[in-house]
Amino acid sequence: MNRLRIGLVGTGPWASATHAPALSRHPGVDLSGVWGRRAEPAAALAAAHGTRAYADVDEMFAASDAVAFAVPPDVQAPLAARAAAAGCHLLLDKPVATTTSGARDLAAAAERAGVASVVFFTLRFTTASASWLAEQTATGGWFTGRADWYGSFYAPDGSAAFSSPWRASRGGLWDVGPHALSMLLPVLGDVTAVTAAEGPRDTVHLILRHENGASSTATLSLTAPPKCEGIAVELRGESGTVALPPWEGGGDAFGAAVDALVESAATGTAHPCDVRFGLRVSEILARAEEHITAT
Repeated sequence: MNRLRIGLVGTGPWASATHAPALSRHPGVDLSGVWGRRAEPAAALAAAHGTRAYADVDEMFAASDAVAFAVPPDVQAPLAARAAAAGCHLLLDKPVATTTSGARDLAAAAERAGVASVVFFTLRFTTASASWLAEQTATGGWFTGRADWYGSFYAPDGSAAFSSPWRASRGGLWDVGPHALSMLLPVLGDVTAVTAAEGPRDTVHLILRHENGASSTATLSLTAPPKCEGIAVELRGESGTVALPPWEGGGDAFGAAVDALVESAATGTAHPCDVRFGLRVSEILARAEEHITAT
C-alpha cells in the first residue's frame, strides 16, 4: 500500500512536540514537508525530522496527499479549505474554527473536494477513554451527563509553554469545550438547547439539552487553581452511575488520529470525528458564547 504523504502546517510547541514526531515515525506516512508563517522555525523543524520546509504553502499542498494542522483555529480554517481544494485530506486540530461561518466554509470545502477529514479530539483517540465511551454509547439509557475540564494553564508550573494569544482571548469555552462536547454528544445525542453562564476568570458553565431528552452540564476553565485541576466525565441513567477512569495523558493519541485519517482516506468511510462533527462542535460553542454575550 502507498504511504500517505502528509504535510504539516505550523511550527509552534504543539507542532514540534506532538505533530512532527508522530508523523515522522508513523509507519504508513511520509512527512512531506513543513510550512509556517515564519521561515526560520519551519526550516529548523523540517531539518529535525528529515523533510523539506516550504516557503509557499500551496506548493506543499501540491506535494502532499494530506495536511495536518497545528495553528490557531481561525488560521487553520481558511488554510484547510485551500488544502481541501487542492485535493488534500485533512487532519485538523480542535476547534476547527471559532466562528460558525469559518467552520461551515471549511466543511463545505471538504465536502466539495470529497476529501477525508479527522479532527483531533484527544480523548476520542486515547485507548482507555475511547473504549469507555464506546461501552457507554452501546449501553444507552442515560438520563444526565457531566463533563468538567478544570485546567490551570497559566500557573507557574502549568502548560504556559503551549499558550497562545487565541487561547488567552477565547478561554476555556473554546479550548477545552470541544473536548467536553466530544465526549457528551456521542452518548447523549445532538444538542437542541444551550444555556451558558460565566464563572470566575475564564470559566464557563454550560447546560445542554439533548435530542433524546437527556440533559448535561459542563464546566470549562483554563485558569482554575492548580490544586483543583482535573477532568471528570460522569453519566447517570438506567444502568446507574459511571465515570470516566482517571486520565493518565494522551500517550500516542495523535498517532491514533493519523491511523484514522489513513484508514478514512483509503476506504472513503467517514470517521465519527470528521470535519462535520467539528462544525457541529463549533456551532454549539458559538451558541453558548452568544448566550453569554446577550445576558
